[in-house]
Amino acid sequence: MPESPTAPLAGIRILDAATFVAGPFSASILSEFGAEVIKIENPSGGDPWRRYGTPTERDGDTLAWLSEGRNRVSLPIDLRKPRGAEIFSELVRHSDVVCENFRPGTMEKWGLGWEDLRQVNPRLIMLRVSGFGQTGPYRDRPGFARIAQAFSGLTHLAGMPDGPPVTPGSTSLADYTTGLYGAIGILLALRERDLSGEGQFVDLGLYEATWRLLDELAPAYAAHGTIRGREGIGTALACPHGHFQTRDEKWVAIACTSDRMFERLCHVMDRDDLWERFPLNADRVIHRVEVDGQISSFTTSLDQADLIQLCIDGDVPCGPVNDIGDIFADPQFQSRDNIVTLHDAAAGDIAVPGVVPKLSRTPGSVTTPGPPLAAGATEVLREVLNFDEEEIAELEAAGVIKLRHDTK
Repeated sequence: MPESPTAPLAGIRILDAATFVAGPFSASILSEFGAEVIKIENPSGGDPWRRYGTPTERDGDTLAWLSEGRNRVSLPIDLRKPRGAEIFSELVRHSDVVCENFRPGTMEKWGLGWEDLRQVNPRLIMLRVSGFGQTGPYRDRPGFARIAQAFSGLTHLAGMPDGPPVTPGSTSLADYTTGLYGAIGILLALRERDLSGEGQFVDLGLYEATWRLLDELAPAYAAHGTIRGREGIGTALACPHGHFQTRDEKWVAIACTSDRMFERLCHVMDRDDLWERFPLNADRVIHRVEVDGQISSFTTSLDQADLIQLCIDGDVPCGPVNDIGDIFADPQFQSRDNIVTLHDAAAGDIAVPGVVPKLSRTPGSVTTPGPPLAAGATEVLREVLNFDEEEIAELEAAGVIKLRHDTK
């Protein structure tokens, strides 16, 4: 039998010293493709993400932690103690990437800033995530996803036109998008290191990730002073392009981003007169209330499944507005392994999102849920740093590290 292809990031070691979602999510993505991730946690309770969301029977660790803490071991080190900082520096010597998301200046205060760590390992890549980045007048402000989404302009766009701004999707959206950009930044830096032999740091402010997603918001304001407001279930840029209720009180999304698509929709509706009146998107946008009203009259005359099938047959972009129950029942999610099940001895079976993207020859995988606090710590100290049992015991007694002592 031929050997299996090597995972794309096999041999890359990441020290994930970040908390909550953004930095750790970068590490999780890379772990799915072979990177080894050592989670550096505060010995007093670990990453606060362990307590965010729905608790499980495993020491109170939440479902959120079991999902997003995937594919790593846990090494609790008190970085505030000089010996803890020394251990971290020694791990850096044997690693490729550090992820951190403390307020700017915190790592420097512990002697673990970029200039310190690059002296230890000139090939190091360091992902630095903070609310507003490492520079600028707001660099010292605390930041969370909700703040970032509001500051970036995204929250201002979410909601009904006559209502207040609402949460745009998940409250952690900016964390996850920052994590994606973090993974991209790490990969770019690793690639450049292959050429130069030198490391560098990647600097991300939480607000920048969602700011980058706002299509023509910036050029439209710069050119015309346009301040886009909340658009509710549609959009001011295309029509019909929004959400429409069906007869069985469900919802569908219809996206006619071109005149040709609208023509197809009119054929499905048997309303060629509507196409003749509004053949151009610019005209439909001006008369959006009327056009959307006509579409709504059509969609509310049919059940969701029948409407979607008509649109599929007519080559009109249309899909259900799914809740999580719909997603678990949908054959598309099942066929592409978008949901995978992990087993934990204490928490049981855990369903989590699968790997994205899919590689044809060296696909990624999710092998373990988020670990218990200190799971794997002893092995890291022995195998990476060659600490003996006496030294490990002394470090634990001094409160520098925390070990797991399972009793069975």
